[in-house]
Amino acid sequence: MIARIWKGTTRPGMGREYYDYLEKTGLKEYRDTPGFRGVLALRRDIGDQSEYVLITLWESMEAVKRFAGPQPDLARYYPEDERYFSREEMRPHLSHYDVLVSK
Repeated sequence: MIARIWKGTTRPGMGREYYDYLEKTGLKEYRDTPGFRGVLALRRDIGDQSEYVLITLWESMEAVKRFAGPQPDLARYYPEDERYFSREEMRPHLSHYDVLVSK
């Protein structure tokens, strides 16, 4: 199993609204992708911003590629993401890890 980890910090005041958008975009597409095994969506508020960490679980790197495309180390952003994140916060790369224990 593969864990795919993405992090981002929203623009001021956009943290809670971003989660609604995330449900309609990324989280929906994760769930619709064959080989998706689960997600932890984490948020912590830091002043007027929110930091998000998404840890998705996939059966294999092939499953990750079904979601992410041929360059799985590149983050996948959606058309309205710039509304929630500054250019500096739209980090192009993310990390993948082999899952050794999941219980």
